[in-house]
Amino acid sequence: MLRSKTQGYKPLVGECGELMIVSTIKKDDPKKLNLKMILKELQQFFVQHKKVSLADLQLYFRIDKDALRGMLNRLIRKGRIRKMENSKKCGGCHSCADEALEFYEWVNTK
Repeated sequence: MLRSKTQGYKPLVGECGELMIVSTIKKDDPKKLNLKMILKELQQFFVQHKKVSLADLQLYFRIDKDALRGMLNRLIRKGRIRKMENSKKCGGCHSCADEALEFYEWVNTK
């Protein structure tokens, strides 16, 4: 029995006259799947380490800091992590990168 188009399939007749069933369900965009995987890995990293700097995340995941901030903001909106108050530089050397002082903390208790 053929499923209707509304159920995700449509009948199609091939070149030789054979009846084929073709899925009309669109696959997820690979970029979205990759983002979901990275977000899941980020969450797992936070569960293990609790408090993490942006510089540490850059080193571990090898992702640009601006791209990471976008993902981190998504986790912040979902209530999984929070951005900690800006840490102040020590005042002596001025060589600490801003990413090394930008910290995020796991807050989800589920």
